[in-house]
Amino acid sequence: MLNQDFRPGEVVYIIIRNPHAQDVAQVQQAAVVENPEKPNELALFAHENYYPFSEEFAVFKTEEEAESAYKEAFGTVEIEEFYG
Repeated sequence: MLNQDFRPGEVVYIIIRNPHAQDVAQVQQAAVVENPEKPNELALFAHENYYPFSEEFAVFKTEEEAESAYKEAFGTVEIEEFYG
């Protein structure tokens, strides 16, 4: 999907690869925000980082869509749980 399909404040789901192990990926929740470095452009905000919309990220409107695409590409979905 192109970034013009999204609005600031929307919650989306992305499939993101581990930068240290390219064969490892996971579904992550992200927020659509205004890009602080490029006015009038949108970015994804996840893990306290801004990411420009690019071919590097598969972006989905729902978690179910993201998990389905993940299963097609990688097999089963591994859910990471974080405890505070």
